[in-house]
Amino acid sequence: MDSDNKIVYKDESFKIIGACMKVHRSLGVGFLEAVYEEALEKEFKIQCIPFKRQLKLELYYDKEKLNKYYRADFVCYDTIILEIKAVSHIPDIFYAQLRNYLKCTKMKLGMLINFGTSSLMYKRIINSH
Repeated sequence: MDSDNKIVYKDESFKIIGACMKVHRSLGVGFLEAVYEEALEKEFKIQCIPFKRQLKLELYYDKEKLNKYYRADFVCYDTIILEIKAVSHIPDIFYAQLRNYLKCTKMKLGMLINFGTSSLMYKRIINSH
């Protein structure tokens, strides 16, 4: 088997990261998350990357739906959760947040994208549940 086939959503991830890099190059550092999110929405449209923005993710406890819910910044290709940040350092709680998003949706891949540093930072997180 080709080793490229082992990377979860490789081509989709590559396109998403490319769009994020274009936004980061254009805007630079120092804006609020909401600004990067809006610019990224425009770039996703330009690059024909299918997405849903601020998607409500339902939560369950013991198979019963809870009133509380998560809200993902983006879900791309109906399969990849994107969490956008604009911070100088990513605390562990942000990774835990994305893992919880993956756990509650049973999606395979989440990506934490940070626009808050001089170089775009991103981390792919695979759902192990």
